[in-house]
Amino acid sequence: MTTYFIRRLALGFIVIILVSLVIFFMMRLLPGDPILVLISDEERSEYSPEELEDLRHEFGLDRPMVVQYVDWISGVLHGDLGQCLIGGSSVGETIKKRVPITAHIGVLAFLNSIVIGIPIGMVCAVRRGTWIDTVLTLLANGGITVPIFWLGIILIYIFALILGLLPTFGYTSPLENFWLNTKQIIMPVFCLSVPAMASTVRLTRSAMLEVMRQDYIRTAWSKGLRERVIITRHALKNGLIPVITLKGLTLRNIIGGSVLVETVFNIPGMGRLAVDGVLSHDYAVVQGTLLVMAIAVVFINLAVDLTYGWLDPRIRYD
Repeated sequence: MTTYFIRRLALGFIVIILVSLVIFFMMRLLPGDPILVLISDEERSEYSPEELEDLRHEFGLDRPMVVQYVDWISGVLHGDLGQCLIGGSSVGETIKKRVPITAHIGVLAFLNSIVIGIPIGMVCAVRRGTWIDTVLTLLANGGITVPIFWLGIILIYIFALILGLLPTFGYTSPLENFWLNTKQIIMPVFCLSVPAMASTVRLTRSAMLEVMRQDYIRTAWSKGLRERVIITRHALKNGLIPVITLKGLTLRNIIGGSVLVETVFNIPGMGRLAVDGVLSHDYAVVQGTLLVMAIAVVFINLAVDLTYGWLDPRIRYD
């Protein structure tokens, strides 16, 4: 187990390094000059080419890209993600303020997918072929395919513009105003939850149907055990193994989906920070934000792999 953990941790570190390389050099391939974003059109005519070069030198943009990467990654290893080109604030401090917002919405969406998706999938499997199974499966198929940005726009139109029940955008800390925060996150959480819940329902249903055909389940039925005992104690645990794999993918999708949801609802989280950084050519912000997201995904995958052994004792990490 320890050897497997160390090996996966080393592999995760290699993945993070490769991701950092892709992020760094892809940002440099984007058209546009980040220095020109710092100054307005009126000020641009006042700057001489020499002064513009001085600005590039100040931010280290005149050095070779390999040198810039080495400087950046060495700073990351020392806990320094660099300075924002716009505003001059620390990237690390900026991300630290945005992470709780994205985590708040993402965790709620993830919990919804578990608390709602798994029971519905179990109901579909146990009541296979009935009208309940047909209706819930049809809704799950629709939930998987619906684009979350389109869903967000529809929700804003109905619940904010027509009914006036919910605010259209923004985020307030629950410590400041819990009721306002609840109203603000209902639609974003729902948008992130729908694809996660739908995929959980589909896979839970398929996994449970496969488990219910096993011999030990037939033996449990022949002993006269109650349906609830058979489902919860015998079938569910083995049926959850592929669902746990999906939950790792769900968390990654939620992290990626936060970019769209936070943009649609104007929520100042990590996803919106990454979009603003791309639009303003703020290399340090985009690099730091995407790197933090990549690290989160790597550790999520590691946690999912380690969970297999707990769910199924037959799995060994040799």
